[in-house]
Amino acid sequence: MILTVDDDPGVSRSIARDLRRRYAEENRIVRAESPDQALDALKELKLRGEPVALLLADYRMPGMSGIEFLEAAMDLFPLARRVLLTAYADTDAAIQAINVVDLDHYLLKPWNPPEEKLYPVVDSMLDLWKSTPDAPTDETRVIGHRWSAPSFTARDFLARNAVPYRWMGVDDEESQRLLAAAGIDGTTLPVVITADGTVLVAPSEAELADKVGLSTHPAEEFYDLVVVGGGPAGLGAAVYGASEGLRTVLVEQVATGGQAGQSSRIENYLGFPDGVSGAQLTDRARRQALRFGAELLTAREVVKLETTGSARRLQFSDGSEISAHSVILATGVSYRTLEAPGVDDLCGRGIYYGSATTEGPSCAGQEVYIIGGANSAGQAAVYFSRHAKRVHMLVRGPSLEATMSSYLIDQIGGIDNIEVHTCTQVVSCKGSDHLECVTLTNSATGESWEVDTEWMFVFIGAAPRTDWLPGDLLRDDRGFVLTGPDLRGRPPGWALERDPYHLETSMPGVFAAGDVRAESVKRVASAVGDGAMAVTLVHRYLEML
Repeated sequence: MILTVDDDPGVSRSIARDLRRRYAEENRIVRAESPDQALDALKELKLRGEPVALLLADYRMPGMSGIEFLEAAMDLFPLARRVLLTAYADTDAAIQAINVVDLDHYLLKPWNPPEEKLYPVVDSMLDLWKSTPDAPTDETRVIGHRWSAPSFTARDFLARNAVPYRWMGVDDEESQRLLAAAGIDGTTLPVVITADGTVLVAPSEAELADKVGLSTHPAEEFYDLVVVGGGPAGLGAAVYGASEGLRTVLVEQVATGGQAGQSSRIENYLGFPDGVSGAQLTDRARRQALRFGAELLTAREVVKLETTGSARRLQFSDGSEISAHSVILATGVSYRTLEAPGVDDLCGRGIYYGSATTEGPSCAGQEVYIIGGANSAGQAAVYFSRHAKRVHMLVRGPSLEATMSSYLIDQIGGIDNIEVHTCTQVVSCKGSDHLECVTLTNSATGESWEVDTEWMFVFIGAAPRTDWLPGDLLRDDRGFVLTGPDLRGRPPGWALERDPYHLETSMPGVFAAGDVRAESVKRVASAVGDGAMAVTLVHRYLEML
Protein backbone atom coordinates (compact mmCIF):
# COMPACT_ATOMS: atom_id res chain seq x y z
CA MET A 1 0.00 0.00 0.00
CA ILE A 2 1.19 3.51 -0.92
CA LEU A 3 -0.74 6.36 0.70
CA THR A 4 -0.57 10.01 -0.34
CA VAL A 5 -2.14 12.99 1.43
CA ASP A 6 -2.29 16.56 0.07
CA ASP A 7 -5.00 19.14 0.70
CA ASP A 8 -4.61 20.56 -2.83
CA PRO A 9 -6.92 18.39 -5.00
CA GLY A 10 -4.86 19.07 -8.12
CA VAL A 11 -1.59 18.03 -6.52
CA SER A 12 -3.28 15.05 -4.86
CA ARG A 13 -4.64 13.77 -8.17
CA SER A 14 -1.35 14.44 -9.93
CA ILE A 15 0.85 12.42 -7.59
CA ALA A 16 -1.67 9.57 -7.39
CA ARG A 17 -1.78 9.47 -11.21
CA ASP A 18 2.00 9.34 -11.51
CA LEU A 19 2.27 6.63 -8.83
CA ARG A 20 -0.40 4.45 -10.45
CA ARG A 21 1.32 4.72 -13.82
CA ARG A 22 4.42 2.95 -12.47
CA TYR A 23 3.42 1.05 -9.32
CA ALA A 24 -0.22 -0.02 -9.70
CA GLU A 25 0.62 -3.60 -10.71
CA GLU A 26 2.23 -4.43 -7.36
CA ASN A 27 0.83 -1.75 -5.06
CA ARG A 28 -2.51 -0.22 -4.24
CA ILE A 29 -2.43 3.58 -4.31
CA VAL A 30 -4.62 5.25 -1.66
CA ARG A 31 -5.24 9.01 -2.04
CA ALA A 32 -6.45 11.34 0.73
CA GLU A 33 -7.10 15.09 0.64
CA SER A 34 -6.79 15.77 4.38
CA PRO A 35 -4.71 14.41 7.27
CA ASP A 36 -7.85 13.25 9.12
CA GLN A 37 -9.05 11.36 6.07
CA ALA A 38 -5.63 9.77 5.68
CA LEU A 39 -5.48 8.71 9.35
CA ASP A 40 -8.94 7.15 9.10
CA ALA A 41 -7.74 5.20 6.07
CA LEU A 42 -4.62 4.05 7.93
CA LYS A 43 -6.70 2.88 10.92
CA GLU A 44 -8.90 0.83 8.63
CA LEU A 45 -5.87 -0.67 6.88
CA LYS A 46 -4.34 -1.50 10.27
CA LEU A 47 -7.45 -3.34 11.43
CA ARG A 48 -7.66 -5.25 8.16
CA GLY A 49 -4.04 -6.31 8.47
CA GLU A 50 -2.93 -4.71 5.20
CA PRO A 51 0.71 -3.54 5.16
CA VAL A 52 1.57 0.04 4.25
CA ALA A 53 4.92 0.46 2.52
CA LEU A 54 5.12 4.19 1.84
CA LEU A 55 3.56 7.43 3.10
CA LEU A 56 3.83 10.67 1.12
CA ALA A 57 2.49 13.77 2.91
CA ASP A 58 2.38 17.44 1.94
CA TYR A 59 4.18 19.71 4.42
CA ARG A 60 1.63 22.56 4.52
CA MET A 61 -1.89 21.34 5.34
CA PRO A 62 -4.56 23.07 7.46
CA GLY A 63 -5.18 21.66 10.93
CA MET A 64 -2.23 19.26 10.83
CA SER A 65 1.09 19.64 9.09
CA GLY A 66 2.66 16.85 7.11
CA ILE A 67 5.21 16.37 9.88
CA GLU A 68 2.46 15.99 12.49
CA PHE A 69 0.62 13.57 10.24
CA LEU A 70 3.69 11.40 9.76
CA GLU A 71 4.26 11.38 13.53
CA ALA A 72 0.70 10.08 14.05
CA ALA A 73 1.09 7.56 11.21
CA MET A 74 4.24 6.17 12.82
CA ASP A 75 2.15 5.00 15.78
CA LEU A 76 0.15 2.78 13.40
CA PHE A 77 2.78 1.73 10.85
CA PRO A 78 6.25 2.27 12.33
CA LEU A 79 7.94 0.38 9.48
CA ALA A 80 6.33 2.37 6.66
CA ARG A 81 8.74 4.65 4.80
CA ARG A 82 8.00 8.39 5.06
CA VAL A 83 8.40 11.09 2.41
CA LEU A 84 7.51 14.78 2.86
CA LEU A 85 6.24 16.78 -0.14
CA THR A 86 7.48 20.33 0.15
CA ALA A 87 7.96 23.56 -1.77
CA TYR A 88 11.44 24.99 -2.17
CA ALA A 89 10.76 27.62 0.49
CA ASP A 90 10.13 24.90 3.10
CA THR A 91 13.31 22.93 2.47
CA ASP A 92 14.83 23.89 5.84
CA ALA A 93 11.73 22.64 7.66
CA ALA A 94 11.88 19.38 5.73
CA ILE A 95 15.50 18.87 6.72
CA GLN A 96 14.64 19.47 10.38
CA ALA A 97 11.81 16.90 10.06
CA ILE A 98 14.34 14.21 9.26
CA ASN A 99 15.31 14.29 12.94
CA VAL A 100 11.78 14.82 14.31
CA VAL A 101 9.93 11.95 12.62
CA ASP A 102 12.84 9.94 11.26
CA LEU A 103 11.90 11.18 7.80
CA ASP A 104 13.33 9.05 5.00
CA HIS A 105 13.24 11.67 2.27
CA TYR A 106 11.76 14.98 1.22
CA LEU A 107 10.52 15.62 -2.30
CA LEU A 108 10.37 19.05 -3.89
CA LYS A 109 7.25 20.11 -5.80
CA PRO A 110 6.86 20.00 -8.73
CA TRP A 111 8.54 16.66 -9.45
CA ASN A 112 8.45 16.78 -13.27
CA PRO A 113 9.60 14.74 -14.95
CA PRO A 114 8.60 11.89 -12.54
CA GLU A 115 11.04 9.50 -14.23
CA GLU A 116 13.90 11.63 -12.89
CA LYS A 117 12.57 13.25 -9.72
CA LEU A 118 9.83 10.97 -8.33
CA TYR A 119 10.30 7.35 -9.35
CA PRO A 120 13.94 6.98 -8.19
CA VAL A 121 12.94 8.20 -4.73
CA VAL A 122 9.91 5.90 -4.53
CA ASP A 123 11.91 2.95 -5.88
CA SER A 124 14.50 3.47 -3.16
CA MET A 125 11.85 3.74 -0.44
CA LEU A 126 10.07 0.56 -1.59
CA ASP A 127 13.37 -1.36 -1.71
CA LEU A 128 14.12 -0.26 1.85
CA TRP A 129 10.67 -1.28 3.05
CA LYS A 130 10.92 -4.71 1.40
CA SER A 131 14.02 -5.41 3.47
CA THR A 132 11.96 -5.08 6.70
CA PRO A 133 8.30 -5.20 5.68
CA ASP A 134 5.14 -5.35 7.74
CA ALA A 135 3.80 -8.88 7.32
CA PRO A 136 0.27 -8.96 5.88
CA THR A 137 -2.33 -10.43 8.20
CA ASP A 138 -5.24 -12.40 6.78
CA GLU A 139 -6.26 -14.12 10.00
CA THR A 140 -8.33 -13.24 13.03
CA ARG A 141 -6.41 -11.56 15.84
CA VAL A 142 -7.33 -12.05 19.50
CA ILE A 143 -6.03 -9.42 21.92
CA GLY A 144 -6.30 -10.51 25.52
CA HIS A 145 -4.61 -11.23 28.81
CA ARG A 146 -2.98 -14.53 29.64
CA TRP A 147 -5.08 -14.97 32.78
CA SER A 148 -8.36 -13.62 31.39
CA ALA A 149 -11.05 -16.33 31.36
CA PRO A 150 -13.04 -14.65 28.54
CA SER A 151 -9.82 -14.36 26.51
CA PHE A 152 -9.19 -18.07 26.94
CA THR A 153 -12.79 -18.87 25.96
CA ALA A 154 -12.50 -16.89 22.73
CA ARG A 155 -9.27 -18.44 21.52
CA ASP A 156 -10.31 -21.93 22.63
CA PHE A 157 -13.54 -21.52 20.64
CA LEU A 158 -11.61 -20.45 17.54
CA ALA A 159 -9.08 -23.25 17.89
CA ARG A 160 -11.72 -25.95 18.34
CA ASN A 161 -13.58 -24.67 15.28
CA ALA A 162 -10.38 -24.70 13.18
CA VAL A 163 -10.46 -20.92 12.62
CA PRO A 164 -6.91 -19.57 12.11
CA TYR A 165 -6.10 -16.82 14.58
CA ARG A 166 -3.17 -14.96 16.11
CA TRP A 167 -2.99 -14.54 19.88
CA MET A 168 -1.65 -11.17 21.01
CA GLY A 169 -0.98 -10.01 24.58
CA VAL A 170 -2.78 -6.80 25.43
CA ASP A 171 0.49 -5.11 26.45
CA ASP A 172 2.31 -5.91 23.19
CA GLU A 173 3.25 -2.88 21.06
CA GLU A 174 1.35 -4.18 18.04
CA SER A 175 -1.73 -4.78 20.20
CA GLN A 176 -1.58 -1.18 21.39
CA ARG A 177 -1.41 0.01 17.77
CA LEU A 178 -4.45 -2.06 16.86
CA LEU A 179 -6.40 -0.83 19.89
CA ALA A 180 -5.52 2.75 18.95
CA ALA A 181 -6.68 2.14 15.39
CA ALA A 182 -9.95 0.75 16.74
CA GLY A 183 -10.38 3.68 19.10
CA ILE A 184 -10.74 1.54 22.25
CA ASP A 185 -8.67 1.38 25.41
CA GLY A 186 -8.56 -2.40 25.86
CA THR A 187 -9.91 -2.44 29.41
CA THR A 188 -12.61 -4.93 28.36
CA LEU A 189 -11.11 -8.17 26.99
CA PRO A 190 -10.84 -9.93 24.72
CA VAL A 191 -10.81 -7.71 21.67
CA VAL A 192 -11.20 -9.78 18.51
CA ILE A 193 -10.33 -8.29 15.12
CA THR A 194 -11.48 -10.39 12.18
CA ALA A 195 -9.63 -10.68 8.89
CA ASP A 196 -11.86 -8.02 7.30
CA GLY A 197 -11.13 -5.53 10.09
CA THR A 198 -14.33 -5.96 12.13
CA VAL A 199 -13.68 -5.20 15.80
CA LEU A 200 -15.49 -7.24 18.48
CA VAL A 201 -15.18 -6.39 22.17
CA ALA A 202 -15.82 -9.35 24.51
CA PRO A 203 -18.01 -11.09 21.90
CA SER A 204 -20.35 -13.97 22.69
CA GLU A 205 -19.55 -17.28 21.02
CA ALA A 206 -22.55 -16.83 18.71
CA GLU A 207 -21.38 -13.36 17.66
CA LEU A 208 -17.83 -14.59 17.19
CA ALA A 209 -18.96 -17.55 15.11
CA ASP A 210 -21.05 -15.33 12.86
CA LYS A 211 -18.25 -12.82 12.25
CA VAL A 212 -15.50 -15.37 11.46
CA GLY A 213 -17.57 -17.13 8.83
CA LEU A 214 -19.04 -20.12 10.67
CA SER A 215 -22.60 -21.08 9.78
CA THR A 216 -25.01 -20.11 12.54
CA HIS A 217 -28.41 -19.90 10.81
CA PRO A 218 -30.27 -22.78 9.12
CA ALA A 219 -30.92 -22.46 5.40
CA GLU A 220 -34.36 -24.04 5.70
CA GLU A 221 -37.16 -24.27 8.23
CA PHE A 222 -37.86 -27.98 7.80
CA TYR A 223 -35.52 -30.97 7.43
CA ASP A 224 -35.71 -34.73 7.24
CA LEU A 225 -33.23 -35.01 10.10
CA VAL A 226 -31.84 -32.71 12.77
CA VAL A 227 -28.77 -33.97 14.62
CA VAL A 228 -28.25 -32.23 17.97
CA GLY A 229 -24.60 -32.39 19.00
CA GLY A 230 -21.41 -32.47 16.95
CA GLY A 231 -19.27 -35.11 18.65
CA PRO A 232 -18.32 -38.40 16.95
CA ALA A 233 -21.90 -39.72 17.17
CA GLY A 234 -23.38 -36.53 15.75
CA LEU A 235 -20.81 -36.24 12.98
CA GLY A 236 -21.31 -39.91 12.11
CA ALA A 237 -25.06 -39.37 11.90
CA ALA A 238 -24.60 -36.25 9.75
CA VAL A 239 -22.28 -38.06 7.32
CA TYR A 240 -24.58 -41.09 6.92
CA GLY A 241 -27.79 -39.05 6.88
CA ALA A 242 -26.60 -36.63 4.20
CA SER A 243 -24.89 -39.33 2.14
CA GLU A 244 -28.16 -41.28 2.01
CA GLY A 245 -30.15 -38.34 0.71
CA LEU A 246 -31.75 -37.00 3.88
CA ARG A 247 -31.99 -33.23 4.26
CA THR A 248 -29.71 -33.10 7.28
CA VAL A 249 -28.64 -30.32 9.61
CA LEU A 250 -26.27 -30.72 12.56
CA VAL A 251 -26.57 -28.26 15.44
CA GLU A 252 -23.58 -27.80 17.77
CA GLN A 253 -23.43 -25.53 20.81
CA VAL A 254 -19.67 -24.93 20.91
CA ALA A 255 -17.54 -26.83 18.39
CA THR A 256 -17.74 -30.05 16.44
CA GLY A 257 -15.76 -32.93 17.89
CA GLY A 258 -17.02 -32.79 21.46
CA GLN A 259 -14.67 -34.18 24.07
CA ALA A 260 -13.06 -36.45 21.47
CA GLY A 261 -12.17 -33.38 19.42
CA GLN A 262 -10.09 -32.10 22.34
CA SER A 263 -8.07 -35.32 22.65
CA SER A 264 -4.43 -34.80 21.80
CA ARG A 265 -4.05 -38.38 20.53
CA ILE A 266 -6.50 -41.23 19.90
CA GLU A 267 -4.50 -44.40 19.32
CA ASN A 268 -7.13 -47.17 19.41
CA TYR A 269 -9.42 -45.90 16.64
CA LEU A 270 -9.80 -48.33 13.74
CA GLY A 271 -7.75 -47.47 10.65
CA PHE A 272 -5.20 -45.19 12.29
CA PRO A 273 -2.31 -47.42 13.40
CA ASP A 274 -0.13 -44.42 14.24
CA GLY A 275 -2.93 -42.65 16.10
CA VAL A 276 -4.79 -39.48 15.18
CA SER A 277 -5.50 -36.31 17.10
CA GLY A 278 -9.08 -35.51 17.98
CA ALA A 279 -8.84 -32.28 16.00
CA GLN A 280 -7.67 -34.10 12.86
CA LEU A 281 -10.39 -36.73 13.13
CA THR A 282 -13.02 -34.07 13.72
CA ASP A 283 -11.86 -31.97 10.79
CA ARG A 284 -12.03 -34.94 8.43
CA ALA A 285 -15.51 -35.86 9.60
CA ARG A 286 -16.71 -32.26 9.36
CA ARG A 287 -15.43 -31.90 5.79
CA GLN A 288 -16.93 -35.24 4.88
CA ALA A 289 -20.36 -34.23 6.19
CA LEU A 290 -20.22 -30.93 4.29
CA ARG A 291 -19.18 -32.70 1.08
CA PHE A 292 -22.29 -34.88 1.25
CA GLY A 293 -24.47 -31.79 1.69
CA ALA A 294 -25.14 -31.68 5.42
CA GLU A 295 -25.52 -28.27 7.06
CA LEU A 296 -23.41 -27.61 10.16
CA LEU A 297 -24.55 -24.90 12.54
CA THR A 298 -22.16 -23.70 15.25
CA ALA A 299 -22.75 -21.79 18.49
CA ARG A 300 -26.45 -22.61 18.53
CA GLU A 301 -27.98 -23.93 21.75
CA VAL A 302 -31.12 -26.04 21.55
CA VAL A 303 -33.31 -25.45 24.61
CA LYS A 304 -36.58 -27.16 23.76
CA LEU A 305 -37.89 -30.22 21.92
CA GLU A 306 -41.56 -30.89 21.30
CA THR A 307 -43.90 -32.87 19.08
CA THR A 308 -46.16 -31.05 16.63
CA GLY A 309 -48.16 -33.66 14.71
CA SER A 310 -45.74 -35.82 12.74
CA ALA A 311 -42.96 -33.21 13.05
CA ARG A 312 -40.42 -32.63 15.80
CA ARG A 313 -39.76 -28.98 16.60
CA LEU A 314 -36.59 -27.64 18.23
CA GLN A 315 -36.25 -24.19 19.73
CA PHE A 316 -32.95 -22.31 19.99
CA SER A 317 -31.94 -20.11 22.91
CA ASP A 318 -32.70 -16.98 20.86
CA GLY A 319 -36.30 -18.13 20.34
CA SER A 320 -35.97 -19.19 16.70
CA GLU A 321 -37.05 -22.69 15.67
CA ILE A 322 -36.49 -25.45 13.15
CA SER A 323 -38.54 -28.58 12.54
CA ALA A 324 -37.89 -32.01 11.10
CA HIS A 325 -39.40 -35.41 10.56
CA SER A 326 -36.81 -36.93 12.92
CA VAL A 327 -34.17 -36.01 15.48
CA ILE A 328 -30.98 -37.71 16.64
CA LEU A 329 -29.79 -36.66 20.10
CA ALA A 330 -25.99 -36.80 20.17
CA THR A 331 -25.30 -34.19 22.85
CA GLY A 332 -22.67 -36.30 24.59
CA VAL A 333 -21.55 -35.51 28.10
CA SER A 334 -19.74 -32.69 29.88
CA TYR A 335 -17.05 -32.97 32.52
CA ARG A 336 -18.33 -32.82 36.06
CA THR A 337 -17.28 -29.75 37.98
CA LEU A 338 -14.62 -30.05 40.66
CA GLU A 339 -16.18 -29.34 44.04
CA ALA A 340 -13.47 -27.58 46.01
CA PRO A 341 -13.10 -24.03 47.40
CA GLY A 342 -11.55 -21.61 44.94
CA VAL A 343 -12.11 -23.69 41.81
CA ASP A 344 -15.00 -21.71 40.36
CA ASP A 345 -13.24 -18.38 40.85
CA LEU A 346 -10.13 -19.56 39.00
CA CYS A 347 -11.83 -21.41 36.15
CA GLY A 348 -10.29 -20.24 32.87
CA ARG A 349 -7.42 -18.64 34.81
CA GLY A 350 -5.24 -21.67 35.43
CA ILE A 351 -8.00 -24.24 35.96
CA TYR A 352 -9.53 -25.76 32.83
CA TYR A 353 -12.06 -28.49 32.09
CA GLY A 354 -10.78 -30.72 29.32
CA SER A 355 -7.38 -30.74 27.74
CA ALA A 356 -7.35 -27.11 26.46
CA THR A 357 -4.49 -27.98 24.11
CA THR A 358 -4.11 -24.32 23.17
CA GLU A 359 -2.40 -23.90 26.56
CA GLY A 360 0.28 -26.52 25.89
CA PRO A 361 3.11 -24.19 24.79
CA SER A 362 2.38 -21.85 27.72
CA CYS A 363 3.11 -24.71 30.15
CA ALA A 364 6.70 -25.07 29.00
CA GLY A 365 9.01 -25.86 31.90
CA GLN A 366 6.25 -25.80 34.51
CA GLU A 367 4.47 -28.20 36.86
CA VAL A 368 1.09 -29.32 35.44
CA TYR A 369 -1.63 -31.18 37.35
CA ILE A 370 -4.14 -33.48 35.62
CA ILE A 371 -7.20 -34.45 37.66
CA GLY A 372 -8.75 -37.78 36.64
CA GLY A 373 -7.85 -41.33 35.72
CA ALA A 374 -9.77 -42.15 32.52
CA ASN A 375 -8.46 -42.22 28.95
CA SER A 376 -9.08 -38.52 28.36
CA ALA A 377 -6.93 -37.63 31.37
CA GLY A 378 -4.22 -40.03 30.24
CA GLN A 379 -4.14 -38.60 26.72
CA ALA A 380 -3.87 -35.10 28.17
CA ALA A 381 -1.01 -36.17 30.44
CA VAL A 382 0.92 -37.56 27.47
CA TYR A 383 0.32 -34.35 25.50
CA PHE A 384 1.36 -31.96 28.27
CA SER A 385 4.43 -34.05 29.08
CA ARG A 386 5.92 -32.78 25.81
CA HIS A 387 5.81 -29.22 27.11
CA ALA A 388 5.79 -29.28 30.92
CA LYS A 389 8.68 -29.86 33.28
CA ARG A 390 6.56 -32.48 35.06
CA VAL A 391 2.96 -33.71 34.80
CA HIS A 392 1.23 -34.92 37.95
CA MET A 393 -1.83 -37.16 37.51
CA LEU A 394 -4.13 -37.06 40.55
CA VAL A 395 -6.26 -40.21 40.66
CA ARG A 396 -8.95 -40.74 43.28
CA GLY A 397 -8.77 -44.55 43.08
CA PRO A 398 -5.95 -46.92 44.07
CA SER A 399 -4.77 -47.44 40.46
CA LEU A 400 -5.40 -46.63 36.80
CA GLU A 401 -6.30 -50.17 35.74
CA ALA A 402 -10.03 -49.87 36.42
CA THR A 403 -10.54 -46.70 34.37
CA MET A 404 -7.86 -46.49 31.67
CA SER A 405 -6.93 -48.59 28.62
CA SER A 406 -3.85 -50.73 29.16
CA TYR A 407 -2.01 -49.32 26.11
CA LEU A 408 -2.28 -45.85 27.62
CA ILE A 409 -1.17 -47.03 31.08
CA ASP A 410 1.92 -48.58 29.48
CA GLN A 411 2.62 -45.40 27.55
CA ILE A 412 2.36 -43.24 30.67
CA GLY A 413 4.64 -45.62 32.54
CA GLY A 414 7.33 -45.07 29.93
CA ILE A 415 7.34 -41.27 30.17
CA ASP A 416 9.80 -40.04 32.78
CA ASN A 417 8.16 -36.70 33.53
CA ILE A 418 4.68 -38.09 34.27
CA GLU A 419 4.04 -38.96 37.91
CA VAL A 420 0.83 -40.73 39.00
CA HIS A 421 -0.53 -39.98 42.49
CA THR A 422 -3.19 -42.50 43.50
CA CYS A 423 -5.81 -42.01 46.25
CA THR A 424 -5.24 -38.26 45.84
CA GLN A 425 -7.83 -35.49 45.67
CA VAL A 426 -7.94 -31.69 45.49
CA VAL A 427 -9.00 -29.99 48.72
CA SER A 428 -8.79 -26.32 47.67
CA CYS A 429 -7.27 -23.93 45.15
CA LYS A 430 -5.84 -20.47 45.77
CA GLY A 431 -4.62 -17.55 43.70
CA SER A 432 -5.11 -13.84 43.07
CA ASP A 433 -5.60 -13.20 39.37
CA HIS A 434 -4.74 -16.83 38.47
CA LEU A 435 -4.12 -20.24 40.04
CA GLU A 436 -1.07 -20.24 42.29
CA CYS A 437 -1.48 -22.99 44.89
CA VAL A 438 -3.41 -26.28 45.28
CA THR A 439 -4.00 -28.21 48.51
CA LEU A 440 -4.07 -32.01 48.09
CA THR A 441 -4.96 -34.90 50.36
CA ASN A 442 -4.28 -38.63 50.28
CA SER A 443 -7.37 -40.59 51.28
CA ALA A 444 -5.34 -43.65 52.24
CA THR A 445 -2.91 -41.95 54.61
CA GLY A 446 -4.85 -38.82 55.57
CA GLU A 447 -1.86 -36.67 54.69
CA SER A 448 -2.45 -33.18 53.23
CA TRP A 449 0.04 -30.87 51.52
CA GLU A 450 0.27 -27.82 49.28
CA VAL A 451 1.82 -27.56 45.83
CA ASP A 452 2.63 -24.48 43.78
CA THR A 453 1.25 -24.57 40.23
CA GLU A 454 -0.37 -22.35 37.64
CA TRP A 455 -1.91 -25.14 35.59
CA MET A 456 -4.62 -27.67 36.43
CA PHE A 457 -6.77 -29.61 33.94
CA VAL A 458 -9.86 -31.46 35.16
CA PHE A 459 -11.26 -34.76 33.78
CA ILE A 460 -13.53 -36.15 36.51
CA GLY A 461 -16.36 -38.15 35.05
CA ALA A 462 -19.18 -37.02 32.84
CA ALA A 463 -22.72 -35.72 33.13
CA PRO A 464 -25.19 -35.98 30.23
CA ARG A 465 -26.48 -32.80 28.62
CA THR A 466 -30.16 -33.65 28.92
CA ASP A 467 -31.68 -31.04 31.25
CA TRP A 468 -33.35 -29.28 28.32
CA LEU A 469 -35.30 -32.35 27.15
CA PRO A 470 -39.05 -32.67 27.87
CA GLY A 471 -40.15 -34.61 30.91
CA ASP A 472 -41.85 -37.36 28.89
CA LEU A 473 -38.59 -38.26 27.17
CA LEU A 474 -37.43 -40.90 29.65
CA ARG A 475 -33.99 -40.94 31.24
CA ASP A 476 -32.30 -43.04 33.89
CA ASP A 477 -31.51 -41.80 37.39
CA ARG A 478 -28.24 -40.23 36.15
CA GLY A 479 -29.89 -38.35 33.30
CA PHE A 480 -28.83 -40.58 30.41
CA VAL A 481 -31.47 -41.13 27.70
CA LEU A 482 -33.24 -44.49 27.68
CA THR A 483 -33.69 -46.11 24.28
CA GLY A 484 -35.03 -49.31 22.72
CA PRO A 485 -34.79 -52.37 25.01
CA ASP A 486 -33.97 -50.19 28.04
CA LEU A 487 -37.50 -48.75 27.81
CA ARG A 488 -38.82 -52.28 28.58
CA GLY A 489 -41.57 -52.30 26.00
CA ARG A 490 -43.84 -49.44 25.04
CA PRO A 491 -43.45 -46.47 27.38
CA PRO A 492 -46.40 -44.49 28.77
CA GLY A 493 -48.02 -42.34 26.06
CA TRP A 494 -46.49 -44.37 23.22
CA ALA A 495 -49.11 -44.22 20.44
CA LEU A 496 -47.53 -46.46 17.80
CA GLU A 497 -48.39 -50.14 17.28
CA ARG A 498 -44.80 -51.24 17.60
CA ASP A 499 -42.09 -51.18 20.21
CA PRO A 500 -39.44 -48.45 20.05
CA TYR A 501 -36.55 -49.21 17.71
CA HIS A 502 -33.18 -50.05 19.21
CA LEU A 503 -31.90 -46.44 19.52
CA GLU A 504 -35.31 -44.77 19.63
CA THR A 505 -36.33 -42.83 22.71
CA SER A 506 -39.73 -42.71 24.38
CA MET A 507 -40.64 -39.96 21.88
CA PRO A 508 -41.28 -41.57 18.45
CA GLY A 509 -38.96 -40.29 15.76
CA VAL A 510 -36.38 -39.10 18.28
CA PHE A 511 -33.26 -41.24 18.58
CA ALA A 512 -30.19 -41.11 20.84
CA ALA A 513 -26.62 -41.94 19.86
CA GLY A 514 -23.26 -41.91 21.59
CA ASP A 515 -22.41 -41.06 25.18
CA VAL A 516 -25.79 -39.45 25.95
CA ARG A 517 -27.49 -42.82 25.55
CA ALA A 518 -27.93 -44.94 28.68
CA GLU A 519 -25.58 -47.93 28.88
CA SER A 520 -23.59 -46.82 25.83
CA VAL A 521 -19.94 -47.76 25.44
CA LYS A 522 -17.93 -44.59 26.00
CA ARG A 523 -15.60 -44.93 23.03
CA VAL A 524 -15.22 -42.92 19.82
CA ALA A 525 -15.74 -45.93 17.55
CA SER A 526 -18.96 -46.99 19.28
CA ALA A 527 -20.27 -43.42 19.14
CA VAL A 528 -19.68 -43.27 15.38
CA GLY A 529 -21.39 -46.66 15.06
CA ASP A 530 -24.36 -45.38 17.05
CA GLY A 531 -24.67 -42.42 14.70
CA ALA A 532 -24.66 -44.64 11.62
CA MET A 533 -27.14 -47.11 13.14
CA ALA A 534 -29.46 -44.29 14.20
CA VAL A 535 -29.68 -43.07 10.59
CA THR A 536 -30.69 -46.57 9.48
CA LEU A 537 -33.48 -46.54 12.07
CA VAL A 538 -34.49 -43.03 10.97
CA HIS A 539 -35.03 -44.40 7.47
CA ARG A 540 -37.19 -47.17 8.91
CA TYR A 541 -39.19 -44.64 10.89
CA LEU A 542 -39.67 -42.32 7.89
CA GLU A 543 -40.96 -45.21 5.78
CA MET A 544 -43.78 -45.66 8.27
CA LEU A 545 -44.97 -42.02 8.09
